[in-house]
Amino acid sequence: MYQFDPTDEWKSIHLEDLWVYNKLFLSRRLGYQCGPVGTTVPKSDFYIVRPSFNLLGMGRFARKEWIEHCTDMFYPSEFWCEIFKGEHLSVDFQYQEAKLVVLGSRSDKNPFYKWDKWEKIKKDVKFPNILKELKGNYEWINCEFIGNHLIEVHFRQNPDFRYGNSIAIPVWGQNIEEHLENHRFIEDSDYHRRGFWIK
Repeated sequence: MYQFDPTDEWKSIHLEDLWVYNKLFLSRRLGYQCGPVGTTVPKSDFYIVRPSFNLLGMGRFARKEWIEHCTDMFYPSEFWCEIFKGEHLSVDFQYQEAKLVVLGSRSDKNPFYKWDKWEKIKKDVKFPNILKELKGNYEWINCEFIGNHLIEVHFRQNPDFRYGNSIAIPVWGQNIEEHLENHRFIEDSDYHRRGFWIK
């Protein structure tokens, strides 16, 4: 079974591919409206603010912020980016071929890390052109998309589906929720998550 270790992931990155893990650099190269803390936004609006680097995943510390003009109030390690709408997909590519496509669902009232459900779906997703000239040799590349916009890349598989499951329902807090029929509970603590009901 695939085991997720951020240290192993970090050590696997070719030095010339480090830009991929910098979400600001990735967003800028993709032509998104974005910038580091200290720059001004093109217009007063809501933007996503999040860390430029985050190997821990789960969208932790990402949030929607109203920005009038300057961005000096945020942490220097963060950046701002335009907001994308649409379905959120996590896709595992093996040698540039999509092997696992997972659709995430989350209430708009929840913080960005707090997902309600991840479910395997059948969908044709093309490998991003921007990743076709990487220097390193990576068997697996996980990409996250919102409304067909690439927002995040990892040189690993999706760790939430390493149990051979097709559904992962996160359990938050200390108490395991009422048993879900035809699901089994997996202890998989990470941040505020206790584990998953999987199927």
